[in-house]
Amino acid sequence: MDKTDGVKKKSLSSRRFILRKNVAKFSLYNIPLKTLPLGTSTFEYVLDRKFFEAIDGEEVRKGNVSVTVNVKRTSSMFEFNFDVNGVVQVPCTRCLDDMNQEINTRNRLVVKFGKEYSEESDEIVIIPEEEGAINIAWFLYEFIALAIPIKHVHPAGECNRVVSSKFRKHRAVSPDDEEEDDEETIEEDFVNEEESQSHDPRWDALKGLDLEEN
Repeated sequence: MDKTDGVKKKSLSSRRFILRKNVAKFSLYNIPLKTLPLGTSTFEYVLDRKFFEAIDGEEVRKGNVSVTVNVKRTSSMFEFNFDVNGVVQVPCTRCLDDMNQEINTRNRLVVKFGKEYSEESDEIVIIPEEEGAINIAWFLYEFIALAIPIKHVHPAGECNRVVSSKFRKHRAVSPDDEEEDDEETIEEDFVNEEESQSHDPRWDALKGLDLEEN
């Protein structure tokens, strides 16, 4: 994890504590630990625009994401395995217009009972035994936010031409900057914009997704 990812993760974790005080509207995402049987239980969710608006995170406002959660209960802990797949809408880091970002991530969380809430590590959470449940709404949002690349841009030729042109003219990049090739990439976008592009067929499917309907 680089420095930027670390800052992003720290910011998300700090907001998790705020959400713990206001989880009433996310009751759908409560997992009743005390009543889970030994062995594996499965929960499924679809996170749509309403979810992202309610969670009120900075990184994502719209999306359509499917989540499968397998919870394995043993005598001493609960092991959560998350399978998260779908599409979210985020601003392109090059032109700032909204773009579809594919999400495909797997995450793990271990939950144990204790006297008070605490986080022993990124993957180990202690839940007060008297509460007997954990709300996973913010954890789901975190997994999605952390799966978004720091640099996310439209496929070639699909950026807002006016904004990208201004960006190209005004950004100052040192000769040693590892992102130096961005300007050449942007220039190629404009030269080839009206020519036929070779696209990943997965993006064609994503473009047809209407994130506004949910």
